[in-house]
Amino acid sequence: MIQAILVFNNHGKPRLVRFYQRFPEEIQQQIVRETFHLVLKRDDNICNFLEGGSLIGGSDYKLIYRHYATLYFVFCVDSSESELGILDLIQVHYILQEVVMGGMVLETNMNEIVAQIEAQNKLEKSEGGLSAAPARAVSAVKNINLPEMPRNINIGDLNIKVPNLSQFV
Repeated sequence: MIQAILVFNNHGKPRLVRFYQRFPEEIQQQIVRETFHLVLKRDDNICNFLEGGSLIGGSDYKLIYRHYATLYFVFCVDSSESELGILDLIQVHYILQEVVMGGMVLETNMNEIVAQIEAQNKLEKSEGGLSAAPARAVSAVKNINLPEMPRNINIGDLNIKVPNLSQFV
């Protein structure tokens, strides 16, 4: 599972900070600083994986990073994530919201991600956008064609009294 995604420039200034585990604000800032110092002192010609810092979980976690021009992209992950998969993920950082949700990697295949984004856009256009959804839901409830609204529902030993809903229809 991904614990944090950090993007900072060559001077250590954070550009994107996402934590998928709760930390107080000052601890988050310390984690960013510690991570920056760990990554900065590494040569560009060596492996892009290293043990997590003492604040983020030590040897139980890995920092997987990539240095592009003036930015460092760093993912802090536990042992269940694939290092190579995360390196691939870093390359699709510009659609991060579609790839990572709640600290879990959803998809790293670019064709699949683009197809899902296009399908979502098409669905929203065909339904009139999200703003029209509440009105469609109310209309659907009003158009339910029941001869009479049930007053009591009996399921085995369970008896449920249904309140009068005529004021809502």
